[in-house]
Amino acid sequence: MKFPAFAAALAAAGMLSACAAVPAGKHDPRDPLERVNRDVFRFNTAADHAVFRPAAKAWQAVVPPPLRQGFGNFVGNLGYPVTIVNDVLQGKITDGGHDLTRLLVNSIFGLGFFDPATHAGLERHNEDFGQTLGKWGVPPGPYLMLPFVGPSSLRDAPSMVVDQYANGRHYLKDPYLDYGLWVTSKLQLRAELLATDAVLERAYDPYAFVRNAWLERREYQVRDGAVDESPADTGEDAPAN
Repeated sequence: MKFPAFAAALAAAGMLSACAAVPAGKHDPRDPLERVNRDVFRFNTAADHAVFRPAAKAWQAVVPPPLRQGFGNFVGNLGYPVTIVNDVLQGKITDGGHDLTRLLVNSIFGLGFFDPATHAGLERHNEDFGQTLGKWGVPPGPYLMLPFVGPSSLRDAPSMVVDQYANGRHYLKDPYLDYGLWVTSKLQLRAELLATDAVLERAYDPYAFVRNAWLERREYQVRDGAVDESPADTGEDAPAN
């Protein structure tokens, strides 16, 4: 399924610009743990500004774009069985066959580092166990902001553990290689999100901006795009005085 790339990037940016206090106004029923979540958001922001953002800038400056792209393809290829397994669990047999073909093409002809499948018209999908549970009717539950991880929900947070068992990286014999790939993949993701920093820093309430973007994106994914198009309050603009 597709989702606007810029909104998806904002939704993933759980470590940018914090707002510590809960602002006055209508409480969002999707976020009953807002006070705790804002504290975690503030912690994530401090960690990001001190460590992750400088490291991502260095990664972007030192590693040439083709190598960064190749590394991203390699890690994405290792994790693609997660999508295939969840295709099947959701009853998307056609998509499962499509994604299995994509995995084989990129593994054999792209050696894991290149993406000939996309050039051949095999579009990349994105499915995970949280989406599968949503398809099965499990409600998302309260919104959660996880330390170092970012936005999630009571349904989706435990699902990340389940997905690890379908990720090829989980079966690497060398734990240093496993965690090294994981850390470097997060570094690459943070580098891709550098362009969103200024947008979030201009937002009136960055916490609400990230929360609403993530929740809307998640609903879009679970419902395969069949969502209400009515706009939500993103916290981007300050209220008029």
